[in-house]
Amino acid sequence: MPGKFIDDLGLEAPIFQAPMAGVSTPAMAAAVSNAGGLGGLGLGASTPDAALQAIQETRALTSRPFNVNVFCHASAVRDSIRERQWIKRTRPLFEAFDATPPESLREIYTPFQTNDAMLGVLLETRPAVVSFHFGLPRPDQIEALRLAGCRLIATATSLAEARRIADGGLDAIIAQGWAAGGHRGMFDPAAPDERRSTQTLVRQFVSEVPLPIIAAGGLMDGADIQRAIDGGAVAAQLGTAFLRCPESLADEAYRARVVSGVETVMVRSISGRPARCLINRYTAWAEGVAISEIPAYPCAYDLGKALNAAAKAKGETGFGAQWAGSGAARAVDLPAGELLKLLEAQRQSTCRHP
Repeated sequence: MPGKFIDDLGLEAPIFQAPMAGVSTPAMAAAVSNAGGLGGLGLGASTPDAALQAIQETRALTSRPFNVNVFCHASAVRDSIRERQWIKRTRPLFEAFDATPPESLREIYTPFQTNDAMLGVLLETRPAVVSFHFGLPRPDQIEALRLAGCRLIATATSLAEARRIADGGLDAIIAQGWAAGGHRGMFDPAAPDERRSTQTLVRQFVSEVPLPIIAAGGLMDGADIQRAIDGGAVAAQLGTAFLRCPESLADEAYRARVVSGVETVMVRSISGRPARCLINRYTAWAEGVAISEIPAYPCAYDLGKALNAAAKAKGETGFGAQWAGSGAARAVDLPAGELLKLLEAQRQSTCRHP
């Protein structure tokens, strides 16, 4: 039974808070879990020590299940010529803020597949749910986490990816639609993107893959959640909806743009992988940049973070990775636990009165 996945976790609401790296916090994850949903920690950009601390802080705030997310991207294929040209191309942006770009780019994130220290943290702490973005871990890592009692889920943007997740022996699949904020979970960012809506992916996965499906992408209120469930999902994952919560690490400029009605755009230039961002000065600058000119993820992100820091030091907030889904303007300013309860009340109301 697909619903057994939610029942086994003991959730009171079929709502997951997306584990947004750089935005989610132990306080947010704990508040969502305490309110009956599944909170999430985005630890793909964290060191093992930082990940351990975040998990321990969350455990101190809740005894309920929560999700820990890690990145399973392929190691960067370095191209020194492309990287030097990229640094040169962005130099005028840095100089506008009296700064200089880095002399070289770093591969700032270690893939989970090659990070057994992070695996050790997860085996030590045994979070109820471990989720994977950008791909799948090694089979032995999957087996170790399963033996530790963790439920395992991964993001898919296509039926082929969903089938690979099922074949890998995981417990559930996140169907990430085109409207989702932040990074696309594509296993291969160089492959064609089908750009399917959340609703289309859910229907397709439910009919073709024998695993519970969690809908993600463009979902902002209880009615959106219930529509996803009516389409066959067992739960919905929301990230942008939580950006304005006081527990969020989003800065004031980011929050202001979330509610300003600014549109979003899918860009690769900020990090090196496709990601949906609020339109800002950086995305506008990158409009004419060919994909072939952008360094590999996460090396491009090294430069992007440096540029944002230089801009913010001069009071310019338009160069950040302001990830957001297409429904960003509908986000509300509520504590995470209160928001979770509101979303569930809206969902139940919609369910009672179709």
